[in-house]
This record gives sequence, C-alpha cells and structure tokens, in this order.
Amino acid sequence: MEVRESKRLHVMEPSQVGEARRLAAALSLAVGFDETRIGHVSIVVTELATNLLKHAQGGDLVLSTFQVEDQTGIEILSLDKGPGIRNINESLRDGYSTAGSPGTGLGAIQRLSTTFDLYSTPGQGVAALSRIMRQSSPVYIPYPSAPANAPELGMISLPVKGEEECGDTWATHQSPGRTLVLLADGLGHGHFAAEAAGEARIMFHKYAHLSPGQIIAHMHNAMRHTRGAAVAIAELILSQRILRYAGVGNISGRILSDTETHSLISYNGTVGLEARRIQEMTYPWPNGGLLIMNSDGVDSRWNLDNYPGLRRKHPTLIAGVLFCHHNRPNDDASILVFNETGGPAWD
Repeated sequence: MEVRESKRLHVMEPSQVGEARRLAAALSLAVGFDETRIGHVSIVVTELATNLLKHAQGGDLVLSTFQVEDQTGIEILSLDKGPGIRNINESLRDGYSTAGSPGTGLGAIQRLSTTFDLYSTPGQGVAALSRIMRQSSPVYIPYPSAPANAPELGMISLPVKGEEECGDTWATHQSPGRTLVLLADGLGHGHFAAEAAGEARIMFHKYAHLSPGQIIAHMHNAMRHTRGAAVAIAELILSQRILRYAGVGNISGRILSDTETHSLISYNGTVGLEARRIQEMTYPWPNGGLLIMNSDGVDSRWNLDNYPGLRRKHPTLIAGVLFCHHNRPNDDASILVFNETGGPAWD
C-alpha cells in the first residue's frame, strides 16, 4: 500500500462540514474518481463530519489517497474523544439514533464503503474507518477483507500544525515470504526535515534487498548532506517466524501478541550525522503478531490494554486511536501498524 497524500481537518463548527466535503471531492477528482464515486465519498465525509459535531462536539478527519497494486482509493478516518457508542451493532442499524436524527448515518457509510471498520468504548470516543476504491462497485466488505494470514498495514503520518510538509516518512517493500518496513523522522520539522526523511526513503528502496542494519549503514553515508533523521527498519520473515530490527534514534517499536509485549531496541544517534552503533536484533514473531512503530511525535507510554478489543481491529483504526489519544501537538507524528492476521469488524 502506498499513501499518496494525507490531509487532516479539525471539525469544530458547522461550516467545516462543507469544507471537509469540498476537500474530499477535490482529492477524489485528483485520483480519477468518476462523478458517482465522488458523490459516495462526499456522503461518507459529510456524515462523519456531522457526527463529530453532533455527538462529540468536534474531532478530526484524516483524508488520504492511496494505491494498492493497480487500485486507487480514498481512505477516510474519523477520530474523536467524545462519549463513545454504547452499542455498536445497534448504531449501524437504520433508524437507531441517540441524538434525535433519522439515525441513517453509520448505516449509509457502511453501505457506501468498500472496507469499513468502527471502534468505540464508552468515554473514550469513536474511531471510524471508510475506504472507497475507484474501480470497484460500492459493495461493503467486512474487515478483514483479506484472506486469513494475509498481512495488512495501517498508517497515520501527519505534519505538525502550521506545516504543509511532514518531516516523518514511511515505506514498505514486500517480496515472497518477506516484508520490510521503514519509519523515519527527519530532525525537527518542515521542509528540511522532510528532505532528510525523503532521502532515507530513497535509500530504503534502493537497498531493500539487504538486511535492516545494512540498509541503515548505507543511509548514514548517503544522508550526510541532510540534517539527519531517526530511522528504524523492521524485516518480517514469516516462514522463520522472526522479525529483524535495527534502529537509530527515537523511533519506538513494539511486537504485541495476545499474551505479551516486546519493546524493540534502537540505539542513540542520528542517521546522517552521528550513528556510532548500528546493530540488528532478531526477535521471535508470535502467531497473530502485531508490530507498532511510532515517531516521537507520539507519546510512547500508550498501552493497548487500555483500549479493550482494539488489537483485533483494522490496523488503520489502531493507528488512529493511538494517534488521537497520544499525539504531541508540537511535532510531526507517525504511527505504523502491521498486523499479520485480521479480526472481526466488531465484537
């Protein structure tokens, strides 16, 4: 999956519902959606933005365009810290409402989405995900839409408020039996941070045939003309049930299973400036494992146990909930979630 563009919009008052709808239409048009599909995207965004105001007194919409193989899509992620939904299954039924409205919003979103998932616990807000593909008909496919044991990736990477360019970047490379994942955080924020992170991404793809530690060593030499970046690379080899990991700087990484969590080791330094130790570590990969990596724009003291049932959700929802509750407002923020296997859309 390649994300082409992401936009974050704070929805705090009614005029921003129209702003969100116009932004969604512009993004859809830019990636070649036809008039009918643009209409579907507009309905979904309008319903989600209206719900943010109606039920949570405001929240965030994150709109992204993405490519999966030869398919182009729009991803709409709605995040709030409101009272939450007490009965998710009931809330998806047409006619159900807690706010005196017709109650068709979530049902309409589900019907118009190619992929849809929802997470909420009382008192901790709502996260809703809708993906709409350009080429496919709008037939809802419950998550997980992929076959059993098919890995899936979710990601949020957004610039600090006031910046257009994000100083964080990420990338993946897949080959038979092997998945390679990069997260890089350019020093500071703004254009020069984005330039450093972008160079890390270029080197990642150039040397993707090598191991994580070897790739970072090549990055270090190639990035000396930049301001440098914190970098971490994970390599998952499912046939051996192992994950190799190398990190320099303050990227946080964890492997989670149903029973335990392993923190992944990164060493002090900045790739391109000073990286005295580049060491690759090997960790066992558990059945149904979950890999979560985040830049320091996200407070790493999060605990997935505080969000019951979240680890079984779509990786983008996991990233969204953690971002919503743990992002730091003064820095670019990125969370990458890699899930080996899917789970039910809701309990």
